[in-house]
Amino acid sequence: MHAVLEELSQKMQAGKVKDVKALVAQALAESIPAAEILNDGLLSAMSVIGEKFKRNEVYVPEVLIAARAMKAGMEELKPHLSDGSAKPIGKACIGTVYGDQHDIGKNLVKLMLEGKGIEVIDLGVNVPAETFIETVRREGCQLLCLSALLTVTMTAMKDIVDLCEKEGIRDQVKIMIGGAPITQEYCDEIGADAYTSDAASAADTAVELLLA
Repeated sequence: MHAVLEELSQKMQAGKVKDVKALVAQALAESIPAAEILNDGLLSAMSVIGEKFKRNEVYVPEVLIAARAMKAGMEELKPHLSDGSAKPIGKACIGTVYGDQHDIGKNLVKLMLEGKGIEVIDLGVNVPAETFIETVRREGCQLLCLSALLTVTMTAMKDIVDLCEKEGIRDQVKIMIGGAPITQEYCDEIGADAYTSDAASAADTAVELLLA
């Protein structure tokens, strides 16, 4: 790997926004392809952060700082990616289900998904079932990620799975669920495709589902 990309990865993991922007510019000046800078510099660094997060070696603040640095690097890189050399590996729609205002877990999953090169449409919190369905249909999402932190709102996940069936889009979208009260048993019970207990695992599972 180019020395500049190794340094870029280190600085991004440390959340050094100015350094990340400067190193992306340097890599471009050295004629390193934009897709290579994205994959070997930015996304690989976010994967390292994800693995460390899984092992409790870093915590939410470090993830957020690294994500902010990645965003800065992406802004620097974006104009050079328009040649189509770095297409996202898939498109996901994410949101917290209707009746639930919690978003920290959802936001972490979004960051981790983006760190894997997945395009993410974030619908926010308190999202009605119909909005999820409309978005999947309109945007052609292959992945639907549902979050709930309350026992009383987790039943909305079943409503969304059922509505996907009713609307005839269930076979075109994989459904992932997560949140404090969610279990693998509940995932199986409602017919969702995957449950994970943390954001980093969710990103790994998302990649597996998209590439399956």
